[in-house]
Amino acid sequence: MDKATFVATLLEQRAEWEALLARFDVEEMLLSGAAGTWSIKDVVAHVAWSEHEMVPVMRSHIFSGSQLWQVSEDERNEVVYQQNEARSLQEVLADEQKIYAQFLQAVQDLDEEDFHDPRRFQHMPADWVPWQIFAGCSYKHYEDHMPSLQAWLIRRGDQPSRPSEA
Repeated sequence: MDKATFVATLLEQRAEWEALLARFDVEEMLLSGAAGTWSIKDVVAHVAWSEHEMVPVMRSHIFSGSQLWQVSEDERNEVVYQQNEARSLQEVLADEQKIYAQFLQAVQDLDEEDFHDPRRFQHMPADWVPWQIFAGCSYKHYEDHMPSLQAWLIRRGDQPSRPSEA
């Protein structure tokens, strides 16, 4: 995937993500059950954590980050959940918007070669493809969580729609 396609895909998927989140009111965003036992607030904080982890990687070209990457996905998710549990919805949403803006800027600042060549990032495994890592921590991550949020809409009687259908 080239840089322009990545950015276009990120922007498109982000618009779908935000449109889906906008379908929930404040009270609903705090209810358990949006994704397993998680609330929408929990899902948003979880997604923001992944994007946050990639910003310094893209800016420094050094593949490092939280020690949480060294534990199982379930353990990592639980720690991120615990770190955000006491935060207010408004704080989580504002922080997530700020992190996404930083992520988008970092992506736009990358060179074309940065999307394909893991050697451009110190400590990145040679068999990894950078754009796939960045996608997995952003728009692919939205795609992972959108079905459970859409199912929650259906359970409450709404029909999920894509932004182009709204």
